Amino acid sequence: MEESYTGLPTSHLLGSVPAVITEENNNNNNAIKHEVSPDANMQIFPPNNGGGGGGADRGRSGGGGGYHTLGSPTAGEAFEQQPTNTWAGVFSVSSYTQYFNVDTDVVLTRLISSLNPVGGDFFSKIDANPDLYGLIWISTTLVFVLASLGNLAAYLMQKRTDSSTSWSFDVSYVNMAACSIYGYAIVVPLAYYFFLQYMGSNSSLIRFWCMWGYSLTIFIISSFLLMIPFEFLRWTIIIATGGASACFVALNLKSYMEGNDLSVAIVAAFFLQIALAVFIKVWFFV
Repeated sequence: MEESYTGLPTSHLLGSVPAVITEENNNNNNAIKHEVSPDANMQIFPPNNGGGGGGADRGRSGGGGGYHTLGSPTAGEAFEQQPTNTWAGVFSVSSYTQYFNVDTDVVLTRLISSLNPVGGDFFSKIDANPDLYGLIWISTTLVFVLASLGNLAAYLMQKRTDSSTSWSFDVSYVNMAACSIYGYAIVVPLAYYFFLQYMGSNSSLIRFWCMWGYSLTIFIISSFLLMIPFEFLRWTIIIATGGASACFVALNLKSYMEGNDLSVAIVAAFFLQIALAVFIKVWFFV
């Protein structure tokens, strides 16, 4: 049965016109093949979403949006490929991404280590991967904690002495906290870096920023305790906090500068942390 069906003539059926390839079509195809250069650049599809019309033309000419040829870097790739050892790399965001390559476990470990004033091994823990994440977020957290809790502590003290007087939020606490905390966390490590470089000792600015940034962690915790409306207890808390933070900084600097007789720098770092603690108490928790 199948053979009988396949043997039926089909030339008389409607629409069964044999395909005819004319000489004109052959000539057109050959012309198209000769027009395409063997070195033509392939185009990446889909095109980037550029603004306005003519995006494809701009893409072919190396502009912002439109099509891009293979092998030509896009604007983002060219931005990421800025060299980090030149001045162009200094102003490139990609140069600093390595200092934020930390996860939650690493940050928590370093936060806990900063609460141990007699450890003295913080530099050995961050040696492979010092970060600036702690410096920025701990300092920022401390700024807002001091501004908010300082106002709250002033309110509690005022209500304790005279509950009939009115009280208003002091916005200047925010400005003072930002200037003092950011300035201390940036300028002090920078000064130590240049001082040790001048003295001929090896130093790392990123490691100093990392260590001093994490040393501020304990001030965030003590700020909640400083809301207690008893002046003697407040001074006891802030002196203990400043002493713990000062020991953390001094002992880590001592281990970092082992072999160099720079005891003056270590003592100065100790008293700078104490001075920061006293400043926090006097200005924000009066």
